[in-house]
Amino acid sequence: MIKGFITMPKILNALLCKFPYLELFTNLTKMRYTKVKSILSLFFVLLLPVFLRAQSNNSSSGSNLNKLQQQFVDLRFGMFIHFNMPTYWNADWPDPEASPALFNPKKLNADQWAKAAKSANMTYGCLTTKHHSGFCIWDTKSTDYSVMNSPYKKDVVKQFADAFRANGLKVMLYYSILDTHHKIRPNQIEPEDIEMIKTQLTELLTKYGKIEALIIDGWDAPWSRISYDDVSFQDIYNLIKKLQPECLVMDLNGAKYPGDGLYYTDIKTYEMGAGQRMAKDVKRMPTLACLPINSAWFWKEDFPTVPVREPQKIVNELIKPLNEASCNFILNVAPNRDGLIDDNALASLKEVGKLWKNEGPTTKLSPLEDPIIASNIAINAPANSSWSDDMNIMDFANDDDYHSSWQSNPRVKEPWFEIDFKKDRSFNTIVVFESKANISKYKLQYWDGAAWKQIFSGDNAERVKLHRFDRVWGSKVRIQIEGSKENPSIAEFQVFDERR
Repeated sequence: MIKGFITMPKILNALLCKFPYLELFTNLTKMRYTKVKSILSLFFVLLLPVFLRAQSNNSSSGSNLNKLQQQFVDLRFGMFIHFNMPTYWNADWPDPEASPALFNPKKLNADQWAKAAKSANMTYGCLTTKHHSGFCIWDTKSTDYSVMNSPYKKDVVKQFADAFRANGLKVMLYYSILDTHHKIRPNQIEPEDIEMIKTQLTELLTKYGKIEALIIDGWDAPWSRISYDDVSFQDIYNLIKKLQPECLVMDLNGAKYPGDGLYYTDIKTYEMGAGQRMAKDVKRMPTLACLPINSAWFWKEDFPTVPVREPQKIVNELIKPLNEASCNFILNVAPNRDGLIDDNALASLKEVGKLWKNEGPTTKLSPLEDPIIASNIAINAPANSSWSDDMNIMDFANDDDYHSSWQSNPRVKEPWFEIDFKKDRSFNTIVVFESKANISKYKLQYWDGAAWKQIFSGDNAERVKLHRFDRVWGSKVRIQIEGSKENPSIAEFQVFDERR
């Protein structure tokens, strides 16, 4: 049964959101209905089942994702395993032309890794399947630059997955979008590069059983400079969810986004070694934090003789306080060139297991909206506003910088801010982000070519004000601010056209 009454134009509109390749029909919704009745009827008959499936998926996705987020946080503690070509170079970033002949872990024992994780009462492991230099440690058909062309010639990912499952541990994988060997780098990305990424992810998510989470790196970071438009985040995210609907997607490079908003990730991530920390004054979110037990992510020649992170500090300064903040902690333990974990790290992990036990579920999280995964079409679009305060002009509100803001002049009684696309654009999501929660009452409107149409009118005191609605077409979008505690300002005014 369809809940409520759904007209054929609404169905067509929803199909356009779900299937962008039907874009040639977008003007149908602007024509008189009598002129397109036969076409709409045909769409109704042929595509209604698809629409109903899409609607069903959308209605349940949020609650299912919330369940998976809670389950991930409740895992509490896991093992990161950085093991790849850098292991043989004494550097985290090796020569991207390094020969596969260097990779030869003659004593590799994934069962040792798993038992080391168990000794510390960890619940899962995550292996670096491909790091930034592009070497693949699984049996891939996408490139010759892989473990199968090394002296080792065995699928490391398979050994890892089999060993961790055999020891009752969950399996997660790490994958880098940045790939210096295959030249998947900024300003050089071609369609065949994106196809390689999709092929590799498809292999990883179809050959090794259930993957609880995929940690993605080298994407939308200042040091990688590959944007979510260069390689479409929405496309990759949807591919992952198609292959494994319950696989959580975690982008390690989301630190620039507000801590209380889910942008381009299912789980908020913090690389603590890079100085990233959770703010204490923001909404509680499902979170991952990571650090190595040694001084670097990949094995170095001094690791066997240099002291590792102290067990007491791992437990009391990391696991416990992070878990209390709904943060899962993943500790990196790097195998050596033989493919084994060093004795000093093994001893530290055993001591952690004596000091800490997984006590089960953490604090229950509040329900969250699905993450933003589409491109922000408002970035650097022409902006306008009521009188601004001093230099804090309207262009600061859509510059993709969360540390700058447009600010209204205190003398303005009815402040407003506006994005002008200069032509009709389709969109179905607006986010208003403030550096601190301030604006409490406002209206959101769009210009349809003849009049301003209302999207929202009411109260919302959140710092991240997320609005999802049925797809509309308009050339302008604006906010009219009707109530705020202090002089209103907007750090980012964002507009998205999400596929749903």
